[in-house]
Amino acid sequence: MRNPAWTIDFARTATPVPTAVPEAPEAPAAHGEFRRDLRRALAQWPRSMPPKYFYDARGSALFDRICELPEYYPTRAELAILRERAAEIAAQIGPHAEIVEFGAGSLTKVRLLLDALVAPRRYLPIDISGEHLGAAAHRLREDYPQLAVEPVVADYTRQFVLPPPEANGRRVGFFPGSTIGNFDPDEALRFLEHAAQLLRGGGLLLGADLVKNPATLHAAYNDAEGVTAAFNLNLLRRANAELDCDFDLDGFSHCAFYNAPLRRIEMHLVSRRAQRVRLDGECFSFDEGDTLHTEISHKFTVEGLRGLAARAGFRPAAVWTDDARRFSVHWLEAPT
Repeated sequence: MRNPAWTIDFARTATPVPTAVPEAPEAPAAHGEFRRDLRRALAQWPRSMPPKYFYDARGSALFDRICELPEYYPTRAELAILRERAAEIAAQIGPHAEIVEFGAGSLTKVRLLLDALVAPRRYLPIDISGEHLGAAAHRLREDYPQLAVEPVVADYTRQFVLPPPEANGRRVGFFPGSTIGNFDPDEALRFLEHAAQLLRGGGLLLGADLVKNPATLHAAYNDAEGVTAAFNLNLLRRANAELDCDFDLDGFSHCAFYNAPLRRIEMHLVSRRAQRVRLDGECFSFDEGDTLHTEISHKFTVEGLRGLAARAGFRPAAVWTDDARRFSVHWLEAPT
């Protein structure tokens, strides 16, 4: 007898947002949530927005460009690990697996995984940017015609439904890119606790960026071409386009820095002058230097990440790093 559809309810925070496509319909009430969260952010102090609202179609495309920048090492380092250790990773996962990718984006990294696995049965990419996900899933189906590709347009940090697991299949999570760093420590623990239950009997392949020289981190989030700045400011452009706000994009500057005591990158939008912003007829004031906090990206030690996973119910197993120990990929066994 097949199990009923799985549901999962995660704490708010982290990653990617929609724009419909026939095969990957829009997540419901996306604009209503965006409006509510922006109003809350503008009314509170300090001001902070969930970074998932970066990821409309334009934001997702900008992030793809960030991943190709010379300063942005995480993507290259993680891809190198997945290429060089593919056989070892596949041995840990086993044959006939069902892969669930959280925050799937452009479905680039999973191709290295799929190429190494023995007869994977199904792939369930989850992302909140429906248009971007639908196009990427269509390309993946063309390249892997034997693989069942079923995109799920959802905010994986909130409640969503997955199709029932395949009979006799092993459900394995894939969470690359160090997106785990976008959660605060308590939220990261709650995410991993829920993932451990969702993936019972399987496991989680998790990417985590490592603590390193602050100069390397600063360069990665302040690229010379200004792509990260455009990505950050895209949040305000979205608000103007979708919520009829009147943010002056020239009135805000991108700011990213490494907070060493908290081991995290922080991204902010800084008001360049005193100004007012309107949302639904209500005015919100910014003084010169006021910020809207848009993202955090925690950096980990290998042992720190393994300890966090163990607290969540996983059994930490194999771990791989690139030669320069800039990035790590962890295989975590889920409880049975």
